[in-house]
Amino acid sequence: MTKQTDNNLICCPEFKPELWDDKILEWHNKKFIKDSVFTIFFMPVNFGAVMRRIDNKVRKADASTPDFLCLADHVSRWKMDVYLAVDKDIPNANNIVLSGKFFSKVYEGPFKDTGKWCKDFENEAKLKGFTVNKWFMWYTTCPKCAKKYGKNYVAIISQVE
Repeated sequence: MTKQTDNNLICCPEFKPELWDDKILEWHNKKFIKDSVFTIFFMPVNFGAVMRRIDNKVRKADASTPDFLCLADHVSRWKMDVYLAVDKDIPNANNIVLSGKFFSKVYEGPFKDTGKWCKDFENEAKLKGFTVNKWFMWYTTCPKCAKKYGKNYVAIISQVE
């Protein structure tokens, strides 16, 4: 956590949407660690605890998290897998790699707009000639930091063909 002032704690870095909006990403064995969050109708229940657990593993391994990238895969109404980008393999973690072409688009607003964002994302991908495969949500800041920054950015990132 970065302490800016005694009254203004910031735990999430400020997100730069221009780096991720309407971009094609080529990943070659991009490293992540994967964990799961319990959800109720897609709303995370133990997200903070899971993030603390994987953050502790990253810190113990003296690793870093490039771009603070953490992807969410809403597997079902009851489970969300999270993929935290790391710069090296992490002991005692579920290490995975992602490779391929990914399309990224950034949205801003309340989470209730997620359905609209997803439809827009699918349309944008189709207009670009992409077939959307596995896709992820990147909730770029926690709710407290989104309030402090005045923006709630969410990036949708999908592997595409």
